[in-house]
Amino acid sequence: MKPDLLSLLRIDLPIIQAPMAGVSTAALAAAVSEAGALGSISVGAGDAQQGRAAIADVRRLTDRPFNANVFCHRPAAADAARETAWLDYLAPHFATNGAQPPATLREIYKSFVDDDDMLEVILEARPAVVSFHFGLPDARRIEALKDAGIVLLASATSVAEARQVEAAGIDAVVAQGYEAGGHRGLFDPERGDPAIGTFALTELVANAVRIPVIAAGGVMNGAGVAAAMRLGASAAQMGTAFILCPESSATKHHRVLMQAGEGVMTAVTDVVSGRPARGLVNRLFSEIGAPGHPPLPDYPIAYDAVKALNAAATKAGNSDFTVNWAGQGFPLARELPAGELVRLLGEELAQNDGTPRQA
Repeated sequence: MKPDLLSLLRIDLPIIQAPMAGVSTAALAAAVSEAGALGSISVGAGDAQQGRAAIADVRRLTDRPFNANVFCHRPAAADAARETAWLDYLAPHFATNGAQPPATLREIYKSFVDDDDMLEVILEARPAVVSFHFGLPDARRIEALKDAGIVLLASATSVAEARQVEAAGIDAVVAQGYEAGGHRGLFDPERGDPAIGTFALTELVANAVRIPVIAAGGVMNGAGVAAAMRLGASAAQMGTAFILCPESSATKHHRVLMQAGEGVMTAVTDVVSGRPARGLVNRLFSEIGAPGHPPLPDYPIAYDAVKALNAAATKAGNSDFTVNWAGQGFPLARELPAGELVRLLGEELAQNDGTPRQA
C-alpha cells in the first residue's frame, strides 16, 4: 500500500495547485493552501535572493503547508555561434516591432543542480514541500532537503523517469501527461518526448512505483480529480484551472485568450525557451517555430531572446509574441477566487466519488 499523501502533505483535499512560473503568486498559493489544498510557487525562475523573498511572501499570508518548485535542467552550455544565428533568425521580427535584437544572450537563471545559494535558502526557509521539474538534483541535495524535514515531489513524463524518481528517495511523483500546460518535465529532451496522455501515464506509473502518484495535465474540475484517483493517483496537480483566478498574475491578454472560445488552440513548441512547452498558439508557434528554423540555444538561454522580442512587441502595442502557457483543458477554466475554486473542486470531487473530502 502506498503512503497516505494527504497526511504526508498535511492537506485536506487531494489537489495541488501547479507552481506555474510567471503566473503563480504568493496570494494564489496562500489562498489555495488556506482552502485545504496545496498551494505552490516557483522559485526556479529566479535567484536565491528572489527565492527567499517569494517564500517569505507566502509565509506572511498563511501558516499552512505550501510547495516551492525548483528547476533541475542540465545547466546551459553557451554557444556563441548558435546564439548569434538564432538572433539573426529573429532579427526581422524585432525589426517589424521597431527594435534591434540584443547583442548577446544570457543564461537567465541557474539550475538547482548547481545552485548552492538556492539550496541554502531553502534549507533555511524550510517550506513544507519542495518539488523538482526537468529532472532530479544529486543525492547530496536530496538528502539535505529530507534531513530538513521537507517533503519532496518530482515530475515525470514516463515510467522510466518515475522509477528514477522513486529510486532517488523522492516522496511522491507527479505524472505529467502530454495535455499539461507549460514546460514538459522531460529529464532528457534530446531523447524525444513519449507524449503519453495524463490518464494513461497515471495508471502506468501507479502500477510501476510504490510511492504516491499525482496526476497532472488536463484535470480541470472535481470530476477529473476523481477520474485520476480511480486510475491510481493519490491527488491531482492543476495549473491551467487556476490561471483565471484573480490572485494569479496572468496578463489581461492571457485571460482574454483563455476565454475566447473557438479558434484558440494549444500546441507544444521548444522555440520559446529551448525546451518543449505547451501554450496558446500565436506567431511564436506558427512563424518562429515553423519548420526550418536554426538550431536553438540551450534552455534557458533561448528564453532570453523571446523575452526580449516579447518586450519589444508589447512596447509597440503588439501581442503576437506573448507567452501564454496553458493546457489542453483551458476552455474549462473558471474565473473564481482561488479559495472558492478549491472549495468547488472539493464539492465536485465528493459528488463524483462519494467521499466527503471538503476542507
